[in-house]
Amino acid sequence: MKLTRRHFLTTAAAGALAAPALSLTARGAFAQATPVRVGYIADYFGTSLTAIASDQDLWAKHGLEPDLKVFTNGPIQIQALGAGSLDFGYVGPGALWLPATGKAKLVAMNALGLSDRVIAQAGFNTMADLKGKKIGVPEGTSGDMLLRLALAKAGMQLSDVEVIKMDPPTVVSAFASKQIDAAGIWYPLVGIIKKTVPDLVEVAKSADFYPANSFPSAFVARNEVVDQDPGMVKKFIAVMKDANDYRAADVPRSVAITAKFLGVPAEPLETESQNGSFLTSAELVAATKDGTVANWLKGLNEQFVAFGKLKNPLDPKDYYMADLYAGN
Repeated sequence: MKLTRRHFLTTAAAGALAAPALSLTARGAFAQATPVRVGYIADYFGTSLTAIASDQDLWAKHGLEPDLKVFTNGPIQIQALGAGSLDFGYVGPGALWLPATGKAKLVAMNALGLSDRVIAQAGFNTMADLKGKKIGVPEGTSGDMLLRLALAKAGMQLSDVEVIKMDPPTVVSAFASKQIDAAGIWYPLVGIIKKTVPDLVEVAKSADFYPANSFPSAFVARNEVVDQDPGMVKKFIAVMKDANDYRAADVPRSVAITAKFLGVPAEPLETESQNGSFLTSAELVAATKDGTVANWLKGLNEQFVAFGKLKNPLDPKDYYMADLYAGN
């Protein structure tokens, strides 16, 4: 299956329109609800809590009326936050260097992901085999991060390969048409690529570096929203906590809800869901209070510094709203 950028975005947009209709109770609650603009990415990790919140009327329950907007990656959502066109968004671990520069605030953790891969065309079996080869990667994403980690583990540098910056849908089509030799990308997109290139080789995966390197995804907020409307932030966190616990209690059901929301087959989302660790909200609160979450973020910051993405990252206490999450 060849997935073009237009196909990817059209499918995602159709999914947004396919979100379940609101109940009469929810519609009534929205009359008194606070409008909020929320970004998501059209895959399991990036959509599941948003889909559950819509399916279970959690937005209305906590007094919010969402305007849901689909994006292809986290950095674009950070830009939208900065431009004032978005209030909250979802980012994977590869984009968490941006909050560490002060461009947004983290308000809730999502999950620990193990879905990233460095994939290569048949005939390439190790990172060393990719020296001098073309590797497509969405810049500033978890796929970018895994590529850098895998190169370092192999004693290589980014300059040892030809990195081609692409958005995720373009990576899919470029790999399928053999315009690139390898890619730093994630499931479910890897699964989609496999349908066209079944003999691809997974030369590195995020699990190779876990738990020394953790890959949390998270929800971010516009700085002004955190500063000026903490009440809205608390409502958003409450929605995410309820949705998170629904997902943790029944991952298969959450896959079905997400597939319906996006208007896509459940199979690739199911595969993606099997490449993650889903903590309950109580566990995330405990991890927030005991410093575990801060350590995840500090570990990421160390990687970002080593990769040259950051020089002087903020301390996690300055961009993760731990008190709001743990106390909400």
